[in-house]
Amino acid sequence: MSLNSLLHPTYFPNIAHMAAIAQSDVVTFEMDDNFAKQTYRTRTYIYAANGRLLLNIPVIYTQKNRQKYRDVRISNTENWQSLHWKSLLSAYKTSPFFEYYEDDLRPLFETKTEYILDFNLRCFEVICDCLQLEKTIEKTEEFKHDVSTASDLRFLVNPKSDVSFQNEKYTQVFDDKHGFINNLSILDLLFNEGPNALDYLEQQHLSL
Repeated sequence: MSLNSLLHPTYFPNIAHMAAIAQSDVVTFEMDDNFAKQTYRTRTYIYAANGRLLLNIPVIYTQKNRQKYRDVRISNTENWQSLHWKSLLSAYKTSPFFEYYEDDLRPLFETKTEYILDFNLRCFEVICDCLQLEKTIEKTEEFKHDVSTASDLRFLVNPKSDVSFQNEKYTQVFDDKHGFINNLSILDLLFNEGPNALDYLEQQHLSL
């Protein structure tokens, strides 16, 4: 029986999110939900010299005017792309596989995108190319609170939802300083494990 998982597109998904994708036969992205702040729609966490570091994409949004996720614009008046790229360089330039993927990822931080959903989908495409991960991708046409045709994993968009997921340890750049940090951005796994990253994702046990 094939597994169809329903998820929100996020900014460089964390390992729990990507493990769910890797272990699914079909991935359905939620395209018609309302936007909410302080979720993985606009943020990802990496392992920097001082520990866990938040990378957050600024968006033009107010709680007063409810908006669909697909309609929320990125605030490109701030030079956030340059900041995020410099943070990645600082954190991972000494990792085993940063140079291997650098040319694939850099354009994401050099070309402006108007909408956050479009940008996140593009990041996902690039990550899949890096992982050599091929999946059947579907997209919703209307929002439904309850779904019967897919495994509903939309809760993974909430940073508080991943506390019970403990992924197996792998070598991280600064683990001699701060120890292993769990469930970071897929970028952390990619830069440290390279071509082994996909096998790693497929072997993780998800208690979702």
